[in-house]
Amino acid sequence: MKSPKSMRGLEDLGRVRLSRYFWMREFLCSEISNIHRIPNIPVNPDLAIERGRAFCQTLLDPLEDTFGRIFVRSGYRSPDLNRFGNENKLNCARNDYPLECHIWDLPDVPVAGASIVIPWFADRYAQGRDWRDLAWWLYDHLAFSEVWFFPKLCAFNIAWRPEPQRRIDSYIAPRGCLLRPSAAPVETLSQRRARYADFPVFRGLPLPGVT
Repeated sequence: MKSPKSMRGLEDLGRVRLSRYFWMREFLCSEISNIHRIPNIPVNPDLAIERGRAFCQTLLDPLEDTFGRIFVRSGYRSPDLNRFGNENKLNCARNDYPLECHIWDLPDVPVAGASIVIPWFADRYAQGRDWRDLAWWLYDHLAFSEVWFFPKLCAFNIAWRPEPQRRIDSYIAPRGCLLRPSAAPVETLSQRRARYADFPVFRGLPLPGVT
């Protein structure tokens, strides 16, 4: 598929189904794009679709199966849009930042990710629930590469890569890196399970080798 040059072409791209629950269109919405009139269109749509499918099928579909509707706060960003957002301090990382996950179609960077909110957990977070309860649930159930938590609504970036790093960071107190790649969890499996004992039953493929 060529990068869309018309409304009809962009409409066709938006109608591409990535997974059971997600279509490409909902990942193309961008306030930066709308306000600053910078098109948020993949340079390489086929690559964006390929990685977006892996991302949605591996990570987002199990979340929606388990918790109900997932809110995509920020999805795909074109390289030009992301660069503009970074240069103008609009909460976008550098295009070459190793943990940048919103640019799905850089040829040599196999990654796809989004900033999402789980409404089921956001309601509980608003009442004082510890973000780490969700962080450890994610760790024990999904093959994510990185997650990074933010204070508003307990939104978090979640990224897919062919070889997951399994890293957890947060801007919510206690701030910092909860889990570094290849490191052992600071809590035992029983301690982690106690944190999320009241969560809905997981509906997805089990993650092998969790200890």
